Amino acid sequence: MQTFTLNNGVTLPVLGLGVFQTPPAQTTAAVLAALETGYRHIDTAAAYGNEREVGEAIRRSGFPRDEVFIETKLWVTDYGFDAALHAFDKSAAKLGFEVIDLLLLHQPRIENFDLTLAAYKALEKLLADGRVRAIGVSNFTPSILARFLPEVAVVPAVNQIELHPYFSQRANVAANTAAGILTQAWSPIGGITHYYGSQATSTFTDASLVEIGQRHGKTPAQVMLRWHIQQGRQVIPKSTRTERIAKNFDIFDFALDGTELAAIDALDKGVRGGPDPDQPQAAFLKLTIPEA
Repeated sequence: MQTFTLNNGVTLPVLGLGVFQTPPAQTTAAVLAALETGYRHIDTAAAYGNEREVGEAIRRSGFPRDEVFIETKLWVTDYGFDAALHAFDKSAAKLGFEVIDLLLLHQPRIENFDLTLAAYKALEKLLADGRVRAIGVSNFTPSILARFLPEVAVVPAVNQIELHPYFSQRANVAANTAAGILTQAWSPIGGITHYYGSQATSTFTDASLVEIGQRHGKTPAQVMLRWHIQQGRQVIPKSTRTERIAKNFDIFDFALDGTELAAIDALDKGVRGGPDPDQPQAAFLKLTIPEA
């Protein structure tokens, strides 16, 4: 497996399995299928409600703990210094592992940014104490990063953001790169455009992606994942179907040329599918994370 090196020297596989919206009852089987296929990175979150099943799958797989990179995220209702430390304990207990490889803040709390900063300071302590190997953020825009970075001691290793050919977020990627932050793409194959109808057409049937895929004997999804990796972004496609998990992994035997990369870049519509991080999200505060 190819890797990216984070800003603290920790290595992260270029491709991982995401388990957003994967029901707990299906999570263990999906993670097991991914690990058997060759994945060595699993991305979950406290808000997904399936950390326990991710941990169970990793134990059942038989792979040594240090061969599987585990990433999870703290939810906004657990922000604040002491609350975030306790949130880590909840996640670690559910996963069943004492050390988490990458821990992120799941969303910024724009309406109470001091809580966001306090939560991140808790992540910095967990990093210093060896409870996590790397820390980062998710859904931080350039304006939020500009406000955030001067207030923290440790530059985030990762910023996980919505990113696919229809929403390529060039300014956000540039801001991440300038700060030494790896961009990690959620919805990397544009599933959000398919499942939520935020675009008139789906990336899965986009004519340009289909054509490029046919040229290489690959699916549009495989083309999109290759596009990300060749441009230096880590990806976490999700699926519960064994055959799709395997297909998403089968992207290391071809390469896109400069013309193809540019054609995919040109598909950007500039329309976000998920919530706008620069706006307060009152609905986020309705979710509380249960104890382990």
